[in-house]
Amino acid sequence: MTEEHTTGEQTTEPEQKVFEQIAAQFPGLAVSAFRGQTRVVVSRDELITLMQTLRDEYSFDMLVDVTCVDYLNYRGAEDRFHVVYQLAGTDSGLRLTVCLPLNEPDLNAPSMTALWSGANWMEREVWDMFGIRFEGHPDLRRILLPDAFEAHPLRKDYPLQGRGERHNFEVLRRGEG
Repeated sequence: MTEEHTTGEQTTEPEQKVFEQIAAQFPGLAVSAFRGQTRVVVSRDELITLMQTLRDEYSFDMLVDVTCVDYLNYRGAEDRFHVVYQLAGTDSGLRLTVCLPLNEPDLNAPSMTALWSGANWMEREVWDMFGIRFEGHPDLRRILLPDAFEAHPLRKDYPLQGRGERHNFEVLRRGEG
């Protein structure tokens, strides 16, 4: 089952076999491929088991990135947010995108810091910018904005001009504080 894409790229037989094995092991996954990139959508209940299996059994040993997409007012989107994990196998060269859909008011996802320590800062950034809470995170606090900042500015419903927050924070000058 080799899939042609609009760019002419193909999924190779070994890649196809690995992704078919993963889909068979986790029948609840929605698996799709586009332009040579494979993506799986997983439920919150299966996320930790899937990620541990991908790391330990399929050698996806590198968490490349954790980010979030806000699908507010996006035509056809069923879920408001997707937490997106980019994984890579450093030996195999395989790459995989894992998406976790979330909706308000329950914007909680399990932390991946126990599996990949590098998730620490990436999850803090997603918390800071989008307001996704990572359960079990060792130090979930703001990383880019002041602690007193109450909003999450990468959400699509955040005003482009802000809410006046810039005027409410003291700015430390060199040599002060």
